[in-house]
Amino acid sequence: MDQKRELTSVDLAALVEELGAYEGAKVDKAYLYGDDLVRLKMRDFDRGRTELIFEVGEVKRAHTVAPERVPDAPGRPPQFAMMLRNRLSGADFAGVEQYEFDRILEFTFERDDGTTRIIVELFGQGNVAVTDGEYEVIDCLETVRLKSRTVVPGSRYEFPDTRTNPLTVSRDAFYREMDDSDTDVVRTLATQLNFGGLYAEELCTRAGVEKAMDIAEADEDVYDRIYEAIERLALDIRNGNFDPRLYLEREDDDDGNGDDEDDVQERVIDVTPFPLEEHEAEGLVGEAYDSFLTALDDYFFRLELEDEEEPDPTEQRPDFEEEIAKHERIIEQQQGAIEGFEQEAEQLREKAELLYARYGLVDDILSTIRNAREQDRPWDEIEERFEEGKERGIEAAEAVVGIDGSEGIVTVDIDGERIDLEARQGVEQNADRLYTEAKRVEEKKEGALAAIEDTREDLEEAKRRREQWEAEDAGEDDADDEDEGEDKDWLSMPSVPIRENEPWYDRFRWFHTSDDYLVIGGRNADQNEEIVKKYLEPGDKVLHTQAHGGPVTVLKATDPSEASSSDIELPDSSIEEAAQFAVSYSSVWKDGRYAGDVYAVDSDQVTKTPESGEYLEKGGFAIRGDRTYYDDTPVGVAVGIQCEPYTRVIGGPPSAIEGQAETTIELEPGRYAQADAAKRMYRRFRERFEDESFVRKIASPDRIQHFMPPGGSRIAEE
Repeated sequence: MDQKRELTSVDLAALVEELGAYEGAKVDKAYLYGDDLVRLKMRDFDRGRTELIFEVGEVKRAHTVAPERVPDAPGRPPQFAMMLRNRLSGADFAGVEQYEFDRILEFTFERDDGTTRIIVELFGQGNVAVTDGEYEVIDCLETVRLKSRTVVPGSRYEFPDTRTNPLTVSRDAFYREMDDSDTDVVRTLATQLNFGGLYAEELCTRAGVEKAMDIAEADEDVYDRIYEAIERLALDIRNGNFDPRLYLEREDDDDGNGDDEDDVQERVIDVTPFPLEEHEAEGLVGEAYDSFLTALDDYFFRLELEDEEEPDPTEQRPDFEEEIAKHERIIEQQQGAIEGFEQEAEQLREKAELLYARYGLVDDILSTIRNAREQDRPWDEIEERFEEGKERGIEAAEAVVGIDGSEGIVTVDIDGERIDLEARQGVEQNADRLYTEAKRVEEKKEGALAAIEDTREDLEEAKRRREQWEAEDAGEDDADDEDEGEDKDWLSMPSVPIRENEPWYDRFRWFHTSDDYLVIGGRNADQNEEIVKKYLEPGDKVLHTQAHGGPVTVLKATDPSEASSSDIELPDSSIEEAAQFAVSYSSVWKDGRYAGDVYAVDSDQVTKTPESGEYLEKGGFAIRGDRTYYDDTPVGVAVGIQCEPYTRVIGGPPSAIEGQAETTIELEPGRYAQADAAKRMYRRFRERFEDESFVRKIASPDRIQHFMPPGGSRIAEE
């Protein structure tokens, strides 16, 4: 049976009810993973740290996640994440609504400087659009330009055309929808009433109606039974009467012996806000949960684990460093928790001792309240009497800082320490309660100490396995040396090891020619200025387009760390690739042209000193002497993913990049905005690699965009 990877409209209706409990939570930070997963880190008054995620890729979901399950923050936040942080940091979560009965959620956040709405589309290609209070789009993960609707930055967000909402439809309107159908009952509920296949079948089962019954054979009694089943479902959703289930498919191993629990294989299949008779009839096993949000978190966590293939230990070295770092992080967190428990227990004991130290004062306060309550005086009047006592300078009254009559709690300030007292109890009972609470916290500390010992054992075990692996690996060095020249199939590897490197030229435009010479180019006038002043050396070639508006392009004869030399003869192939680089990242591409003229000069022909009476703009330079022209140089850019010696995105002329990357995508001038084209390329790369998480880590759309020409582009083979 297929596993659920997208939430249904019924799921979202239930989700909205439960998420309402988080209203008032404050947003701390926003993150974007790849091009389809948004995470909002929030603080809820009752629940503490709260993580909210939206995913709109192959998996489409929105729910809270246990903090220990959130992925590590990406190293470099893309522009979309930075925009979210600027708009949402410190904002209050004001609520969430489902648009009609569609798979669209609208999250509203309030801050003193305005309203931000995040609209999450969990249908079709999926999208996340960020708008202001008037629905003007600030930014979106995907731009939408259709005849029926448009979603682009700067425009007003347009919802899809409304459809029938079966949870609010009147009986007469329901009858009309059914009468207008020309198919069977279940298909009518699934399509015209928008329930989808699963819930259409479930409603038929609950109503006792044959699913395949032709609509022409359905009479008023059939309509009534189905409508009443819909009403009961709608009432349960509105009242929050959920009984969530996570459904599993269980199978025995091939040996046919199901007696051993270890022989039973489980697959998560579905997660629903209610038990479904359809799933039970199919033999699925349902696990009950206290909340739908918790069930969703568990379901998608387990689905992700099942999707991950276990790497073959004979093919790949386990990531011991990550495992060790994880255990060390856990130990650090556990130590922090232990310190917190110690401080909390100490504070509770100090409060109890303060009650005894100021016994007379505390007893006076509690006795006054008990006497007043015995005389049936209301709490408001008791609070007023204490306020009057403060004005007269009565010490006991001045110590009272708050009274909560609904809970029978009085808050006092004793020597700068605030303590909540139960008014029905005396001094001794309140002190004993604080001592008991301190003891309970101490027990939590003991549990944390036991847990930290277990984690330390896991840490030592990981280190031991690493040493064992390295010892075995050392014995195979000779065999490895023989195999070193063999090609690796990086695309098929279940887990590609990441080897990062940030060279000095990474902030410029750059590539290595097919002859392994470095080419750098400026991204703006400041970088053009810097390249000429700081990195131009004897022996280098300088290239520039004849058209205005292009990068200063330098073909380096040597690395800055090496001794420069004017005796090096640069290959023609490298100069031609540098020329193509110069024209591709210039206004030629931006104007939609496919070729342009480029000239090349030696480094000693370039000067920042203008002729008498002339002026050089920032980033400009003057040329002395003859130029070598490369007329009608064709534009051409390929972006690829390199797997060795480093794992990174690279880009530049196709003839150079295709020999250095494991896989490439060639671009040409086109109609797609830079950000949109980058997202299309990112999805292509994810499809090519078995290890999709590798692509997400090193080749985000933001990083791909770093190597793309300015202006519109399209993938060449499209």
